[in-house]
Amino acid sequence: QIELVESGGGLVQAGGSLRLSCVAPERTFEKAAMGWFRQAPGKEREFVAATKWTGGGREYADSVLGRFTISRDNAKSTVYLQMNSLKSQDTAVYYCAAQLYGNALLSIAENYDYWGQGTQVTVSS
Repeated sequence: QIELVESGGGLVQAGGSLRLSCVAPERTFEKAAMGWFRQAPGKEREFVAATKWTGGGREYADSVLGRFTISRDNAKSTVYLQMNSLKSQDTAVYYCAAQLYGNALLSIAENYDYWGQGTQVTVSS
């Protein structure tokens, strides 16, 4: 079983920042595209951001473009989500996901092979 471990969630005021981290097993991470999704209460899981294994090919949801930045450190098998100018609408459980060969659309949750357990992000207004 492949385990992805997220960290960095918490409670922050609107306008503040958080950085999420996700660590994956090295063999999983090395050629995988990595993505972040989120799910708010009563809503479906939605795409947030993703990056190919090279660190390029980054994609963002329109709702976070210009505020969130995805990056990865392949030496540490870690992907990050820097979240700035947070809004109450960003409150959700954030999930890290790995797509092993990165050949499918990155914004589609069903195209990912492994998922983390999620980390809660709460933005107070």
